Amino acid sequence: MDHQRIVRDVTASLPAASTAIEACQRTVTALARHTPATISVLLQVQHRLRCVAATGAWQVFATVPPKTGIVGRVYASGETAVVPDVSADPDYLPVRPDVTAEICVPVRDPAGRPIGVLDLQWSTPVDLTPWWATAERLADRLGARIVALGGTPAESRSEKLLRHATALSAAPTERDLLSAVICAARDVSALSAAVLVLGGPDGGQLGAPPRTPGELEGRIRAELTEEGPGALGRIVGRVHRYGAGYTLGEAGHPPTEEYAPLARAGVRTLVAVPLGPPDGGGALLVADERLLRPDPTTVSLMELLAGQAWNSLDRLRTLDRLREQASSDPLTGLRHTGPFGKRIAAATPGRTALLAIDVDGFKTVNDTYGHQAGDRLLIGLARALEGALRSGDELYRIGGDEFVAVIEVNRPEEAVRIAERLTEAARRTGRTISIGVALPRPGESAELTLRRADQALYRVKRQGRDGVSLSPA
Repeated sequence: MDHQRIVRDVTASLPAASTAIEACQRTVTALARHTPATISVLLQVQHRLRCVAATGAWQVFATVPPKTGIVGRVYASGETAVVPDVSADPDYLPVRPDVTAEICVPVRDPAGRPIGVLDLQWSTPVDLTPWWATAERLADRLGARIVALGGTPAESRSEKLLRHATALSAAPTERDLLSAVICAARDVSALSAAVLVLGGPDGGQLGAPPRTPGELEGRIRAELTEEGPGALGRIVGRVHRYGAGYTLGEAGHPPTEEYAPLARAGVRTLVAVPLGPPDGGGALLVADERLLRPDPTTVSLMELLAGQAWNSLDRLRTLDRLREQASSDPLTGLRHTGPFGKRIAAATPGRTALLAIDVDGFKTVNDTYGHQAGDRLLIGLARALEGALRSGDELYRIGGDEFVAVIEVNRPEEAVRIAERLTEAARRTGRTISIGVALPRPGESAELTLRRADQALYRVKRQGRDGVSLSPA
């Protein structure tokens, strides 16, 4: 094998390349004339190694995360890997089932920084020593040509959309999601601003602003806020009625009535796409103050982004509903034992009072009038007790006719006064309740505090019910 000739042939093919990807493809094609190896070139694109040229495999890895596999190891370390037996290397990525040996060398820029890798894999016996030196020489020449052509390829718009779609699906909250949608719309469209308008019963509302709003976004949000929900609803209605639309970058054409507030904000270029269903959905508005000409591909990408955004938003809202259902009593709507346990675990000694509440004679109501009457009693009583509590106080249903209020007070006497207010509210419904009050002691568990409140409650029961008892400090 004449390795000098291999280097000459591959090197001679590089000047004809007009792009970095073409240089990689020419390298692979020329090299493949001299070896049956599976050859690939992976370049760094947005923190991943992307395969831009390959030959000799039924399937290649399109992208490889950083430090994954032998190729990731070589890229991260900048050191060549010579692997005589791939079955002994835990990092080997299985491209072909018959591969036995691999050489992977870093592709560097003239400053010595890795920008990708050149990878060769053999399924026939081969002397790796001369190929080691040859692969490194070719990788150096390829790296120099890539840099001369402007560096590694930029991330395509479809690749950007894929990256952002992954981020959308991982957004933990609705605010995080809406902010991520705006950042994605800016990035993929190359326009400077994006605004989400969500439909609502009163017309429409602006979605949460991005974490780093731009100047044009600020002006758009100010104009739309001043116009009010009705104007926002008309924008959403237009987008859903007529579908996605975009400006042509032609001066002298006035906007339609719905988009007049955007023009006053300085918008000269606009892409508007529907978000979600016509009933309850919204619109994604992507804009720029420059007079540009978005192409249909940009609009299609924004429609794909809006579809992914709505799916992610619907998922988050469904999860929120499920969490609310899981943490709420279906009869009264009050929170129940799950969130109550978390709340009392955070009780402040001497300041957080627990009020254990029991409905007097509830079993008699159920036995005499039936469970439906008992349910109506509990619902009415829950509303009465909620109305008697202060803002910030919390009421939980923890059993059949058992409630607990968690309140913040300055003195035990204040907790007793609030408990007495609850008993008055219950009497107005035609029922009576018994309440035991306890404040956490330093170092005391929440469970023990609640037990003391229960003990105080049963003292009231023994003394005739319809009253309040404070547990000793």
